[in-house]
Amino acid sequence: MAKHVEYEKVGDEYLEHRQLKRGAAGWVLLAGLGVSYVISGDFAGWNFGLAEGGWGGLLVATVLMGAMYTCMVFGLAELAAALPVAGAGYGFARRALGPLGGFATGIAILIEYAIAPAAIAVFIGGYVETLGLFGLTNAWPVYLVCFLIFVGVHLYGVGEALRLMFVITGIAVVALLAFVIGMVPKFDADKLFDIGGGSFLPFGVTGALGALVFAIWFFLAVEGVPLAAEEARDPKRDMPRGIIGAMLALLLFAGAILVFAPGGAGSEALKGSNNPLPDAVRAAYGGDNLLAQVVNYVGLAGLVASFFSIIFAYSRQLFALSRAGYLPRWLSRTGKRKTPYLALIVPGAIGFVLASVTQNGALLINIAVFGAALSYVLMMLSHIVLRVREPNLERPYRTPGGVITTGVALVLAVAAVVATFFVDELAAGITAGIVVVALAYFWFYSRHHLVASAPEEEFAAIEQAERELG
Repeated sequence: MAKHVEYEKVGDEYLEHRQLKRGAAGWVLLAGLGVSYVISGDFAGWNFGLAEGGWGGLLVATVLMGAMYTCMVFGLAELAAALPVAGAGYGFARRALGPLGGFATGIAILIEYAIAPAAIAVFIGGYVETLGLFGLTNAWPVYLVCFLIFVGVHLYGVGEALRLMFVITGIAVVALLAFVIGMVPKFDADKLFDIGGGSFLPFGVTGALGALVFAIWFFLAVEGVPLAAEEARDPKRDMPRGIIGAMLALLLFAGAILVFAPGGAGSEALKGSNNPLPDAVRAAYGGDNLLAQVVNYVGLAGLVASFFSIIFAYSRQLFALSRAGYLPRWLSRTGKRKTPYLALIVPGAIGFVLASVTQNGALLINIAVFGAALSYVLMMLSHIVLRVREPNLERPYRTPGGVITTGVALVLAVAAVVATFFVDELAAGITAGIVVVALAYFWFYSRHHLVASAPEEEFAAIEQAERELG
């Protein structure tokens, strides 16, 4: 495939105008970034899996998706340490699968991260309306304020953005801990199975498969940590620590929420709730109380944390793809503060329009989930290909279990792709349509205008040269 692409010469100033701020994040901030991406999923969304599969079905789905993400994180930790580039998944697949495979992976990731903030903005708007804040009857001003403020913070500087993100995430984590501690005295195992009259799998294996999509919400987007590789202090060391540390925290949160929320309130009470944690407290204690109010308001911080952090993710993926010429190059320019301002502003504007026009958070998040699942398949395939084809590649961190581990993640990722298609065919169709249009753009235009000096392209060129010499 590399023979079917063409590179254009660019001047020395090209990369000078496309530089990120190096050394802005150590492993603790990276781990916080990983938790921040995901934490909104602990406050809402996962509980709809109770309606699909009952508690037992959602438990099975969560174990499977927890295994998939854990295995995938171990694989990504190796890839991020060996190939520390802002393109992350696109960069890994570019080296393993060629320009077309790399671009397809990057587009799938970009769909996930560009669409998810629009979905979360809808959820934030609904949350603000429900709480009666500011007397709003239409949520579009909330969407606008969210994008203006948090894109603005990212424009100001990556270090400042990551530190503020860390604080907001810390507040949300405190609320989760308070919730779990408050629900422990009310736990009753029988409440877990009040859907289906005590049956573990009231809707059978099919129900458990349907719940996979909602189990993903406990972990969705943790794979975005490697997008900060070019801004990490020591990516070869910090990337594995950061992404694995984030995953361990998310597994603990998922287990605690899945057990103590329905175990205290009953699965039936939560299966259709838009605010399952506050509703769980009220159901368990027989009415409103201080804990419910705290979790209710701080749940907004969880949504904001994920919204804020995913803006970082979409900007870095778009920056890397455009820097290499796969997407319009002007999108990758950085300003005086070393932030990719156009890669922050353009998707933010698109996200605001999508949120305002559709006001359908469920559809938007399902599009994002389908893009994510597709990228997981391609990234795990990339790990396996590189292990087989490049056994001597310098790997500061090595995945425990090697290709067996990422092979497990690959199989489960394929199952997730299938499950997301059956849960929401419209979302899957929209995602597939975006991918087809993007691939057409690549085939007819951008593959003839790539930039050889982009880091992801240089990594691939070095590998190809070594292979030809060897």
